[in-house]
Amino acid sequence: MISSIFEKTKPINYLIVFGFLFVFYWLAHFLLFKRAYPPEELVWQIFVLGVLLFSLFVVNFICHRNKITATNSYALLFYAMLMLVFPETMTDSGAILCSFFLLLATRRIISLKSLKNIKLKIFDATLWIMVSGLFYNWAILYLLLVLAAIYIYEPKNIRNWLVPLAGIFTVFAISYCVLVLIEKPYLLDRHYEFSFNFNSQYFFDWNNSARLIIYILVTSLAALLAFIKLGKSGLGKIITMRLIALSFGIGIVLKVLTTSENTYPVILTFFPAVVFMTNYLESIKRLNIKEIILMLSIFIPIMVFFIGLILK
Repeated sequence: MISSIFEKTKPINYLIVFGFLFVFYWLAHFLLFKRAYPPEELVWQIFVLGVLLFSLFVVNFICHRNKITATNSYALLFYAMLMLVFPETMTDSGAILCSFFLLLATRRIISLKSLKNIKLKIFDATLWIMVSGLFYNWAILYLLLVLAAIYIYEPKNIRNWLVPLAGIFTVFAISYCVLVLIEKPYLLDRHYEFSFNFNSQYFFDWNNSARLIIYILVTSLAALLAFIKLGKSGLGKIITMRLIALSFGIGIVLKVLTTSENTYPVILTFFPAVVFMTNYLESIKRLNIKEIILMLSIFIPIMVFFIGLILK
């Protein structure tokens, strides 16, 4: 039954997932983490929720436009479920906004495979990554993804390697001008004082570490099975999946580097994770097994969320 609903892309699927995430977003804020907001802060949280919901649309768009997955809504569903497995990400506005701009960058990087407007796409991707770096300074590590894409698709054109410098300069110049206007130019220097913020208390907590380890193992297994399946699918899609795997690896590194109180960047790994999970699910031919996996994919995140709520 669940597979019949999400095996195609329909407006009702967006309504189901958006409504589901809308409810759990506020449950996470008001019940799970006991947040209270004045009216002006509540408006900001509504805006962040809007960005989060639009991010799901972007995820679906990237998957279908670039044929990373089949035309279904499984990626949409998995993305929402991962938010329940890591509900703390819903309280981190910086992570949600950083993730959104990285999705825009990923869209441009993946579209490089068409070999059209390469320089423009490299510039756009660099620009969005640098904007995401305004929320998490370590997010500029994703520039490695841009360099990897250049190396794969058109490394011999020296101008392609210079384009990222233009994107970096553009964001720095605009940011500095804005800070000068508000008489706070020193904020840019402070923001990019890179430090290793390892929150040992977070990682040594069995609840946090168990969720993260299981998540990495499940995603890695799904990625392995996806690559095995794609062995006969042609080089084009395999290259795209390698870039997505690199994105997942960078996200895990960034998670370790920046996790501290009120910062939960694990959301940056959700897109590559749902791509691998969706590809694995699509490889399952038996409908009853697919249905069981989908049921568990919904039941387990909801159970994890409510167990966390009870333990609070």
